[in-house]
Amino acid sequence: MTPPPDRTASRSEASAPADAELLRLDRQVCFSLHAATRAFGGVYREALKDLGLTYPQYLAMLVLWEEGPRTVKAMGERLRLDSGTLSPLLKRLESAGLVRRERGAADERSVTVHLTPEGVRLRERALPVPRRIYAATGLSVEEGLALQALLDRVTASLDQAR
Repeated sequence: MTPPPDRTASRSEASAPADAELLRLDRQVCFSLHAATRAFGGVYREALKDLGLTYPQYLAMLVLWEEGPRTVKAMGERLRLDSGTLSPLLKRLESAGLVRRERGAADERSVTVHLTPEGVRLRERALPVPRRIYAATGLSVEEGLALQALLDRVTASLDQAR
């Protein structure tokens, strides 16, 4: 018996918006991501206020809490930040007593970032932040993780497209 013809392609092509429709601002995926990022910024600013962290500092602390001491280069790769952005951020964390930077004995150009005892203790106070953010999105944790997986896939595809 022959399977029925696949009509998915023709159906999706028929219902695809016209090019002029896709050129509208509200049809731009990048703009939706931009708007969501700005909205996240406001929620994170409020959630991190009591921790004394900015959002980029929070991300740096997440890397250190999760992975332990890291070189500035490795942190920059993980966070997708260049050293010109990351170094001042780490300097502020060091001034706040949360991290210490240490030059490598074998290679003084290599700087490793370590948590201080205060930086380790801050992790406990940060534990409620992710659930607070999920609550603010209106998504369940499961929905948020599914969205994150989709965004990770989009990011990987965009990285490949460059």
